[in-house]
Amino acid sequence: MKARPNSPTTPRTSWRRASIVATVVTALGSAMAVVVFFGNQDANGNAVAAGPALTLKDIPFDGARAYESLKELCAIGPRPSGSIGMQAQQKLLSEYFQKLGGQVEFQRFRVRDPRNGKPVPMANLWVRWNPQKTNRILLCTHYDTLPFPMLDRKNPRGIFVGANDGASGVAVLMELGREMPTLRCKYGVDFLFLDGEEYIFSERDRFFLGSEYFAREYAKEQAKRRPRYRYRWGVLLDMIGDADLQIYQERNSAWWRDTRPLVHEIWSTAARLGVREFIPRKKHEVRDDHIMLHDVGGISCINIIDFDYPPWHTQGDTPEQCSPLSLAKVGWVVREWLKTVE
Repeated sequence: MKARPNSPTTPRTSWRRASIVATVVTALGSAMAVVVFFGNQDANGNAVAAGPALTLKDIPFDGARAYESLKELCAIGPRPSGSIGMQAQQKLLSEYFQKLGGQVEFQRFRVRDPRNGKPVPMANLWVRWNPQKTNRILLCTHYDTLPFPMLDRKNPRGIFVGANDGASGVAVLMELGREMPTLRCKYGVDFLFLDGEEYIFSERDRFFLGSEYFAREYAKEQAKRRPRYRYRWGVLLDMIGDADLQIYQERNSAWWRDTRPLVHEIWSTAARLGVREFIPRKKHEVRDDHIMLHDVGGISCINIIDFDYPPWHTQGDTPEQCSPLSLAKVGWVVREWLKTVE
């Protein structure tokens, strides 16, 4: 989650969020006016939403339970790469998804600490559903937290628990994991929890270490004569728990020719369900893990992100800034898209 850079090593603050190009939108997108009754289905048997003002009771995705997962993750404390907190989170998630029937694997690698050059152990956590299927969907989020709240004006060396920036995407995938054993999808589905997204201590440090490693390994697999698997689509979930949820179309995702259809599919799914927080207009250009997955790995991957979040990279990024309803809306949209994706 950074703003726009020109190279994989551009600092995150000037990448995903800090240097984001917040452009002025002059053309109004098409309005989402969905006025139907909840519980109805379309001609294909897909869910259709209840009306303009959705509540938790209207949404058949348990946002309240996802929010409890978010709080459980934050209760661990900071979870930066290589830390005791990260180890505790890895144990929690590994056991959780194994109990649900997912095939769990750690993709381990090491990087040099930008402060002193010492090796830092990192691990992407990979959860596979229906692993026998060659053609697959990748749902991913980063699960490391910033080591310190760098943009906090009062205490930039304080405690950062990353409720929205770190735990929100994990919490939605934890809840979606409960439905995966019975969810009908044309493709196999992988959950990927990326490490090293923001193991940084200054704006000069490298971002997206886990996604770069995963992308390079994936590219090696695809270079084989008979790859064991391939991704049709990838979806990155980042900062999706904001109580004031506004998800515009991220500019890279909408610009790339190969991902434009996926952006259209997901925002159309949201419109069908009446989830108006998915706003069908481009706004921020965000440098995030999807850049590595797309440019290095060749995966058609988009970013679902609410970048308008004042507590970003401060001590104020706590569960109180997040909402069960926001988690429910995003989880519902992703789940319904999985059921219809071609």
